Amino acid sequence: MGRFASIISFFVLVLASMQAAAEMPRIELTAGFYRIEAEVAADQTNRMQGLMHRRDMPANQGMLFVFTQAERHCMWMRNTLLPLSVAFLDNEGRILNIEDMAPQTENNHCAAAPARFALEMNRGWFSSKGIKAGQRIGGIEKSPRPQ
Repeated sequence: MGRFASIISFFVLVLASMQAAAEMPRIELTAGFYRIEAEVAADQTNRMQGLMHRRDMPANQGMLFVFTQAERHCMWMRNTLLPLSVAFLDNEGRILNIEDMAPQTENNHCAAAPARFALEMNRGWFSSKGIKAGQRIGGIEKSPRPQ
């Protein structure tokens, strides 16, 4: 009976994760000439869930984390199966720094200065497009207000 309960609990967690992902709004962003379709994690529940338990992410898609205030936010990869790169952004969407993150690790990857946003993309996306610190991500001003 205990094993059956564990299996049921696992599926409930997976379904809850999928539902949380399905409910996140989407926004179109730009990085230079490149278009990004990003899910927006603007509340604490979605920020905590992030891209956990996902097995893939289409090219040119990502997740925008909208923080309540600009701070030196840090990201980690607990229960995250995808290799990702994260760009920390200031209030205007200017990239402060970009960090590569390995799957299922708990190393902190932190903003170099107070960041208001973080944009996660498949690992290497920014470098493959020549996107670097100092460049601006367009469309940030259309993101939902953080909660």
